[in-house]
Amino acid sequence: MAEVGVAAEDEFTASTSAASGPDLLSLHEAIARMFAERGDWRRAYEHLRSALDIARAGSLRDPLTSSYNRRYLDQRLPGLPAGRSLALALIDLDRFKHVNDTYGHLLGDRVLCRVADLLQEELPPDGFCARYGGEEFALVLPGVDASRAVRIVDAARTRVARHPWSELQPGLRVTISAGLAHASSGPAGRVSAQRQLLRADNLLYAAKRAGRNKVAYHDRETTRVITHSE
Repeated sequence: MAEVGVAAEDEFTASTSAASGPDLLSLHEAIARMFAERGDWRRAYEHLRSALDIARAGSLRDPLTSSYNRRYLDQRLPGLPAGRSLALALIDLDRFKHVNDTYGHLLGDRVLCRVADLLQEELPPDGFCARYGGEEFALVLPGVDASRAVRIVDAARTRVARHPWSELQPGLRVTISAGLAHASSGPAGRVSAQRQLLRADNLLYAAKRAGRNKVAYHDRETTRVITHSE
């Protein structure tokens, strides 16, 4: 019986190199069931715990783009250290409905996945990207000062604008607009995550009104919009 269990685990170990997500979850569940049927509760428990960890991690990822999802964002923001500054950008794909209507939803999904990949490039170690909903994403940049936050978000905007989208579909062009809210740490503490999201949302609309493919942010008491000719 022990030899059967070892052989099954060896086969499982070999399978994990080619499996991930739901497939890996199913493998852990199957191995746990086998050990339970043989009365080896310790090994069954270990595999069930692994299955639970995989399921929990999967619940925090967007199934389409594999970036973090809104649930992760809502859980993570309140737990960020209050003694650090925080930059938060809301990003929206420009005229994405036109992309879906013109080229179809399958291509639209590919565009969303590619944009998510581009947004996640060159983020600072503690930064992360989450799909906020639909064609909107959030970039969260803890411990980053205002000027660096502007550079990071505008670099992401530039990567999207300059990406060779015609390789996906001739004539395709994709740009993003971003609203960037920055809150410095201070004696009174940082503003709440919800207030900062609202600020970023208002700035996103300012970027849209300014013509799209732009980053809007607050410079002291004034709203600034980075203008480009691309």
